[in-house]
Amino acid sequence: MMKKTLSALLLMLLSMSFAPAQQKPNVIILFADDMGYGDVGINGHPTIRTPHLDRMAMEGMRWTNFYSTSPACTASRYGLLTGRYPERSGFGWVLNPNSPRGIHPKEETLAELLKAQGYRTAMYGKWHLGTTKREFLPLQNGFDEYLGLPYSNDMIPPKWPDIPLLSGNDTLELNPDQTKLTELYTQKALDFIRKSEGEPFFIYLPYAMPHVPLYPGEAFQGKSKRGQYGDVIEEIDWSVGQILDYLRENGLAENTLVWFTSDNGPWIIKDELGGSSGLFRDGKGSTWEGGQREPSFLWWPGEVDPGTVNMSIASTKDIYTTVAKLAGAEIPMDRVVDGIDLFSKGKMIEDSERTFFYYGFDNTVFAVRKGKWKLHIRTHSQTGNLHFEDPLPLLFDLDTDPSEKYNLAKDHPEIVLELLTHIESHQQMGVENPDFYTLEEK
Repeated sequence: MMKKTLSALLLMLLSMSFAPAQQKPNVIILFADDMGYGDVGINGHPTIRTPHLDRMAMEGMRWTNFYSTSPACTASRYGLLTGRYPERSGFGWVLNPNSPRGIHPKEETLAELLKAQGYRTAMYGKWHLGTTKREFLPLQNGFDEYLGLPYSNDMIPPKWPDIPLLSGNDTLELNPDQTKLTELYTQKALDFIRKSEGEPFFIYLPYAMPHVPLYPGEAFQGKSKRGQYGDVIEEIDWSVGQILDYLRENGLAENTLVWFTSDNGPWIIKDELGGSSGLFRDGKGSTWEGGQREPSFLWWPGEVDPGTVNMSIASTKDIYTTVAKLAGAEIPMDRVVDGIDLFSKGKMIEDSERTFFYYGFDNTVFAVRKGKWKLHIRTHSQTGNLHFEDPLPLLFDLDTDPSEKYNLAKDHPEIVLELLTHIESHQQMGVENPDFYTLEEK
């Protein structure tokens, strides 16, 4: 009897020792639409309640200098999924339902890189990288599952055709009830996590809102002191809480990286239906700080120290390279990839002297930031406000003047010249190393 017991115990220990263990981290990217830096409680909003995002930031890392790759929808999403500045996309800021162009089939999206590493991949939410050809849609660009709106939630009748809620490549229904979208996307994400059963997974959840029109879910309508806009943000916060709670309760937290940010700044011309940039100037559509500096929270228990405040410069294009490297994927070498790996030897890299280029409405460089200095060579605002009558270029010290109030160009001509040289070198790089496809191929 003792011999049989020992044999059984030995077999059990052997099976435990050689049981397959998931080594690659799960990845979830939560991407708001038109959410401002100042729309979160931990970033200073006095009336919008975001307890789950606040907790996410306190348990993980909060950036104070994190940028969207573009101040507009399509170009920003392109930057996130390819790690490249929007000028390399071959199309402009925002695609409409009839746009003949879309994401190029030669692009290697983050989903494609992770899928090649054995990840199950899913997307629930707004795509906006082309719809007029099947090859533009998510299933043809690395995602195993897709459910969501193919473009912005305001591209609806009577100006546009009926908007489809897509399931894979097929239309599930037309003109869906948008009050149900946030809950639907959240539930689909939770279901996908359950189905993964130990396999590494990648979920990209780009919410439809707070892009207008605003459609908070029934349980959130009229609940926020900030009005309908606040209702929508508080429902997104609830969604974040649902996902993080599930990971905590099911032993997945320490092997899952969750990243929350937004595609661009708030749509301030919508008045109370738009959000807040906090102390930053302007909003969506501009290369002022309010157009591209975003809330950004990274949560990965055991890997990211809780309560970390990272003041270095980073952007959505870096998510591509960082996540790909963590998954063991090789970054494409036959094209320019602008994002860098922010994670090295178990720690997030902090480099306050990085250079970041701001691309304006025609996908040309409008401004550059290096370290604390930011130089505008062109400006634009959807409000029509020029903000300054001073001649261009404009120079700001963002460490002491994050609101871009005090033009220092006359006081620091040497900094102006240095930053102009950076812009010229960046633009020349595109000429000397042409993109791996031409616009005509699109």
